[in-house]
Amino acid sequence: MDPSDPLRARTITLVGLMGSGKSSVGKRLAQALDLPFRDADEEVEKAAGRSIPEIFEQLGEPAFRDGERRVIARLLEGPPIVLATGGGAFMNAETRDLIKARSVSVWLKTDLPILARRVARKDNRPLLTGKDPMTVLQEQAEVRYPAYGRADITVETGDSPHQVTVDQVVRALTDWQARASV
Repeated sequence: MDPSDPLRARTITLVGLMGSGKSSVGKRLAQALDLPFRDADEEVEKAAGRSIPEIFEQLGEPAFRDGERRVIARLLEGPPIVLATGGGAFMNAETRDLIKARSVSVWLKTDLPILARRVARKDNRPLLTGKDPMTVLQEQAEVRYPAYGRADITVETGDSPHQVTVDQVVRALTDWQARASV
């Protein structure tokens, strides 16, 4: 990809509910745009020296969210990257304002039954421990969709291969860039 490509000029931050593909799509998007990829959850774990489930269990969700905000702020200060955030990151007004000011935010919006099927395959999500995934996702959608709706771009994703979603995101970013430069 051309290094002067305007899509590479700003960090691209992916937001959305758990299971929407922020990490897996983000890695492929970064590769397509020849940008580094960072996963905010992985960066929080590195900074804390423990896993996210351990952070939740030992320190609680507020401590996790505070660390997440600091890590995202640090990542957004650097050169352009593709950044996958945790599902709750965009809910914090300070974090959301940083993302909006220093990057292009993209909401990966996926139907809840698809998300429930995806997240049920893994047991590493502290907010799902001992709970029905569909119920949790419905509750989160109700609370989080208004904030996610403030993202610069919304990409409706389905149950298609990751590359299809990457192509959708690139098209949406190209359209957004064209509108922004008018």
